[in-house]
Amino acid sequence: MDNVFLTNMINEARRVLSEEINAISNIIEKLDENFALAVELIINSKKIVVTGIGKSGLIGRKIAATFSSIGKPAVFLNPVEALHGDIGMVESGDCVIMLSKSGSTEEIIRLVPYLKSRKAKIISISGNKYSFLATNADASIDASVSKEACPLNITPTSSTTVALAIGDALASCYMIEKNVTQVDFSRQHPLGQLGKNITLRIKDIMHKNNNLPKVIVGSSFRDSIIENTNKGLGCVCVVDKIERLVGIITDGDIRRALQKIDDIRNYKVDDVMTKTPISISPEAYIGEALTIMENRQSQISVLPVIDEENRCIGVVRIHDIIRSSI
Repeated sequence: MDNVFLTNMINEARRVLSEEINAISNIIEKLDENFALAVELIINSKKIVVTGIGKSGLIGRKIAATFSSIGKPAVFLNPVEALHGDIGMVESGDCVIMLSKSGSTEEIIRLVPYLKSRKAKIISISGNKYSFLATNADASIDASVSKEACPLNITPTSSTTVALAIGDALASCYMIEKNVTQVDFSRQHPLGQLGKNITLRIKDIMHKNNNLPKVIVGSSFRDSIIENTNKGLGCVCVVDKIERLVGIITDGDIRRALQKIDDIRNYKVDDVMTKTPISISPEAYIGEALTIMENRQSQISVLPVIDEENRCIGVVRIHDIIRSSI
């Protein structure tokens, strides 16, 4: 690759991203009571209808999808189709978010009186706070930008980024006010990884009963190696006589021990095991297990599963979590 080309492209990309960052930063300073009013209208509405034409329409589809994903009924309405029958989806009590950079897009402003006649509330996200759309909305959010990020200052770039960010901010505020939880979110994402992380529980995927590798405390080190080999899960849980977890021996523990000792016949599991290992509840979500395994200085790949009385009832590996997500 030509070095001049590489340098030019990186510099241009940095310029564009900087322009868009600045555009969002400027919008932060313009937020006022209209934004809070918009959130209130959304909370009190039956459903959200988002509309826009062209690039604003594409941003509108994303905003509608975001609200739907957090449990707020939302649909996208093509403004042209709306004037040919689709406006029938708008009901009294709905909140219509209308996107237009100029605030005077013909297809958009022609909708306004019909929406008002249906007693729908209007939120405008516009680049001109003095436009027809902004001045006729129940809540008007200023989304103006000084210039577009594109080199010709024509292509919607900074303006669409700002509109999308405002939509995200509205959705986030709605989530806080309605106390949307991870479980609520998972109901909209039953097959997605995010949904599985907070829907599937450890008890659904753990190895248990005859598949659970375990030995009694005081057993020989050799017995733990045999149990680990037979079960093939990369670990052996060490339990006391009433099944309470007292330690764990992983493949790594076995390798390290074999490097240090000459005769394993003289060693007990007590000499090799990691005492008071990190464990997890069978009721925990798989996302919590991933966090425990990954968010630590020394990552781990297997967790013993214990019940309320500290009895070892299973093990779960990171491989099991990955497999459950495919």
